[in-house]
Amino acid sequence: MFSDVMEDYLKAIYTLQKEDDGPVATSAIAEYLDVTPPTVTSMVEKLEDRGLVEREKYKGVELTEEGETVALEVLRHHRLLESYLTEHLDYSWSEVHEEADTLEHHISEEFERRVAKALGDPEVDPHGDPIPSADLTPPKEDDTTALADHEPGDSVVVARVSDRDEEELEYLADAGITPGTELEIVDVAPFGMVTVAVGGDEQSLPELVARSIRVRGTEAAPEELDA
Repeated sequence: MFSDVMEDYLKAIYTLQKEDDGPVATSAIAEYLDVTPPTVTSMVEKLEDRGLVEREKYKGVELTEEGETVALEVLRHHRLLESYLTEHLDYSWSEVHEEADTLEHHISEEFERRVAKALGDPEVDPHGDPIPSADLTPPKEDDTTALADHEPGDSVVVARVSDRDEEELEYLADAGITPGTELEIVDVAPFGMVTVAVGGDEQSLPELVARSIRVRGTEAAPEELDA
């Protein structure tokens, strides 16, 4: 019904809307998808013609209800596939993003149902991102904060990490920083390095990496940490 590229755009707009809580600039979409702004403008016009997005001049783009439903379905496919690849096909969490990006457009609803059943209907993927439910209800509001926004002495639990950078994921796995890991912020350097204690070790993270790690306070209820 929709092209792979259209679905990629809808997924990108959904993700960026969640990050910024508002209309998404075409420049942000271009950066996210690594395409030129004129290319984004052309595709946004097509999506608007299909009733999938709304544009407001000088403000940006937002998904319509139909556009959000399509984005949630693609995200559900993507995150279930990432989970299946890691749990059943021995992929590392750093390898699954590109594979899922390719496959997410081409699985049937029956295949999706069987994958979900084989995984026990998980609520999050290997990186901690919430998996939309089968009825495509939007995930609950995000209650996490960026690791980079915390102060020395804070204790936090990793909720999720970005799945878009393979080298970064490999580094975090080697450092033992994965969803569910408890961290204590040891130091925040003025030039941007964030040092955390992981078990008995300390790890220094560039500010950009620390900003991509989403955390909750350790006072969060156990069921919240598992969500």
